[in-house]
Formats: sequence, structure tokens, C-alpha cells
Amino acid sequence: MKKTIRHVILVLLLLAAAFLYYYITIPAFNLHSIGTWWFLIGAIVALSILSFLRRAFREREKVQLKPGHIQVEVKAGAVTKIGFALAGILLLILLIGSIASSPIVNAKKYQQLMTVEERDFANDISQVDYNTIPILDKDSAALLGDRKMGSMVDMVSQFEVSNDYSQINVNNKPVRVSPLVYASGIKWLTNQKDGIPAYIKIDMATQDTECVKLPDSIKYSKGEYLNRNIYRHLRFRYPTYIFTEQIFFEIDDEGTPFWICPVKKFNIGLFGGVTVGNVVICNAITGACTDYKIEDVPQWVDKVFQAELLMDLYDYNGTLKHGYFNSILGQKDCLQTTNGYNYIALDDDVWVYSGVTSVSGDQSNVGFVLMNQRTMETRFYKIEGATEVSAMSSAEGQVQNLGYNATFPLLLNIAGEPTYFMALKDDAGLVKMYAMVNIQKYQWVATGDSIRECEKAYKDLLRNNGLSGGGGEENQTAYGKIENIMPVNIEGTSHIYFAIEGNDTIFDVDLSNTDLLDIIRYQPGDTIRISCLEGDSPAKVVKIE
Repeated sequence: MKKTIRHVILVLLLLAAAFLYYYITIPAFNLHSIGTWWFLIGAIVALSILSFLRRAFREREKVQLKPGHIQVEVKAGAVTKIGFALAGILLLILLIGSIASSPIVNAKKYQQLMTVEERDFANDISQVDYNTIPILDKDSAALLGDRKMGSMVDMVSQFEVSNDYSQINVNNKPVRVSPLVYASGIKWLTNQKDGIPAYIKIDMATQDTECVKLPDSIKYSKGEYLNRNIYRHLRFRYPTYIFTEQIFFEIDDEGTPFWICPVKKFNIGLFGGVTVGNVVICNAITGACTDYKIEDVPQWVDKVFQAELLMDLYDYNGTLKHGYFNSILGQKDCLQTTNGYNYIALDDDVWVYSGVTSVSGDQSNVGFVLMNQRTMETRFYKIEGATEVSAMSSAEGQVQNLGYNATFPLLLNIAGEPTYFMALKDDAGLVKMYAMVNIQKYQWVATGDSIRECEKAYKDLLRNNGLSGGGGEENQTAYGKIENIMPVNIEGTSHIYFAIEGNDTIFDVDLSNTDLLDIIRYQPGDTIRISCLEGDSPAKVVKIE
């Protein structure tokens, strides 16, 4: 009877330990998960050891009943032997499966995971619209978010801003969003019943920062400890799904918060060729989940493919054209992404941008690549020029007396020229200036305290170097009576906006240009003749005749 009770207690303890392990680590029950294989191997080894110890304990009890016997020799029983043999077989399968799923034996399959289309830069990337340029990087956004949180006296003692800061498009505007999290375990204990009341939203073009308070609080997040932890919530709903290492916080066009949770798809063998096959979208307030095939993901979703995954897939495509060993030894025709990436808003989607260079490690790019984070669509643009790091160094050299550091650049179309655009930050991480660097002539650098000033200096630089797309070319004239006129302030610089009767164009006069100060004498009804830059909106006036 006592033995039976001991056995029951032992079984219950084992079940409790197994449940505790599962609750904490939440592994997927899926043969494509390496964690599942190690869990099985570990469980079998543990049971085999327990079986061996149980047999040893029994033998010791028998010996103690016989006087004069001191030494105890215990041999492994059948259960122990079978257990260790099974663990060895599983370990061998794991090893063989890992090798069979690797690029070493599947170079062609890995190379074909991503389809790359070569496109024309001028046709795809339109002239720059400063309302859609994300001028802040993640670190700068985090500074703004922390500063905004510090001003929220009703929440700052209980919550902090998460480090998510997902860059997305909302109503065709680039923003970064990040939920609040509990400031500590104690703060979670006192606030978890009500949930998280807000998230931070930062306009990447204007730097406007908003703490969006929700009518219903966020109940499911990464900061929860028990069943409402988003990872645990997903695991209990989808026990066989292998989610990517990173899930994304997003909001829809109405501002409702969601978790975008990509599900891994293994295309090569047991463990190789990872892409995304499904996406689970979880409402952060209610916990309601919807499972979508990758091709059915709603348009408002921006981040499905992690940037690092897209970079890896492109590197497979660029380096494995002639097999695995060529990528290591001969390296013929091998191309790879550069050491860094940024995001571009295009067609109401978020695209990952990175330069493409040869694996030899030279200081030039052969082109650049755009990869859609929602669809994995990939476009290559063949434009030779400097690497991003070289451009950053060139921009920093322009302001070396100030000691500013350049952010990883964006790729823009300025006057028809592929151009690196970057912010220049001080040691505190605050944006102080902006720089534009020509990709093909990276010694051509223009800086300015505002984006408009930087653009004007860059276009003047292009014109002075004989490029017709430069900013000084007067390619449009306008004449007529002023219909209305209005002063505006753009990034600390005074401007005059006005319209001419019978002309739909809005004209912009930058008052920092002393040659244009005559505009302040004009009133509605006065006749004016001007020259302005064609294609800009509003049209920039360069001369008042």
C-alpha cells in the first residue's frame, strides 16, 4: 500500500513538473520545432534515469535484508536500456534532419525561396513627398516616447513604454507605435485587472508624439505574466503553430491595437527554408484571434516578415546561385545585403531597404533592394554607388566640427537622382541637422538645419555639377492676380503660400531667401509674375519678376 502511494505521488510530481515546464517554456507540439525534439529527448532520458534509480533503490533494500552484504551492483533494466536507445535514435534523427535541411545539401532550394524582380528606379520611386518621409530612427523615436510618457503624470508611475516601436503606415502616413507595459511586477499586480490603458504613437514625418488613451484597455500583451501573456495566449489557442521569434504590435486605420503573429513555414526538410505561411491577428483588447493564410492578410497590416528574415532570404538568393561551396570558396557572382537596413513607405506598405554589395567586402554597392514586409515581394534596382556606411561617413565628415552622428540612410528620389537621406544626431540622440548624399557621387554632400534647407542646398549642388535636375533651374512661369495669400511656418522657417486666379497650383515663397522678400508687399488682387520649380507641390518660387 505504501509503495502504491509512493508511486502515485511520484507520478503526480512528474506530471506537475511537466506541466510547469510546458507553462513556462510553452513549446510547440510540432515535428518542425527543434525544441520539441529536445523536449522529447530530455523527457525520455529523465524517465530512463528515474527507472535506473528506482531499480537501484530496490536492489539496495534487498541487500540490506541480508547480513554481511556491503557492495551493491546494479544493472540497467530493460526500460532504462530501451529509453537510452530511443533517446539516441531521436538524437540521430535530429542530427540527420538538421544536415538534410541545411543549405549545404539544398543550395538550389534555398536560392529559390525568394523571387527577385529587377525594376527601374525612376519609374518606381517617385519624387520625394516630405509628408511620407520617416525622418526618425527607432532610437530617436524611443527618446520622444519616453519624453511623452514622462509628461503623463497619471500613468508614469505605473507604466513604461515598451521597446517595440513598430514602424507602420496608418492612413498612408509613416508612424511608430508601441504599447505601454507595467513598470514592475508589483505594478502588474495592482493594475493587471484593468489592463494597459494606452499606447504611444509617433508621426515619423512631423515628430508629433501622442499618447493614445483607449476606451477599453489592452488586456493581452508581452508584459502580462499569466494566461494573458500574448505568447501563452497564442500557444494555448494554437498548440502546434511555431510562431516567429518576433511578433509585431500594430494598429488598424481606426486606431484599434492588434498583435500581428506570423507562423513559420518550413519549406526544406524538417527544419530548413523558413518563411511565413500563416498569420494570426490577435485583438490586443479582447484576445480574439483570426488565422489568415499569407495571401489573405488584410491590406492594413504592414509587418508580417521580419526585416532580418527578409535580409537572410535575399542573401540566400544572392550567394547560392552557383551552389553552396561557391559561396564559400570561389564566390563567383555572389551578392549580399549590406550591414544595415531602413524602412520606406511605398504604395501604403512598409518596405525594407538595404544596399546590395559583393561578398568581397568592397566599399561600393552594385544596387539596392526593396522587400515588402507584408507580401515578401522583392525588387532589385541596379544602381552602382557608395555603401550606406561610406555615405554616413561622408555626411559626418561634413559636420565633423559639430561631432554629429548619422543615422542609417533612407533612399529617396531627389530631382531624379537616387539620394541617401539621413538625420544627423548629437550625443544625446537628438536630431540636429539633415544630410543628403548622392549615391553615385558620395562626395556630393549637402546639409541643412531643416529638410527644406537641406533639399535646397542639395539641388543647388546638383545644378552646380551640371545636372539639369538641380534646384536652380527655372522651368515654369506663372502670371496673374493673387487670389489669396497666407503666411505659414515650416520647421521654424517663415513661408508665404499664395494662389493665382485660374491656376490650381499653390505657390511657396521661402522668406529665408532674401531675393524673395518682395512678396510681403503683395496683397490679394495684385498682379504677379513668378518663376518656380516644376513638379514640386507646393511649387517653390525661385524668382519674383
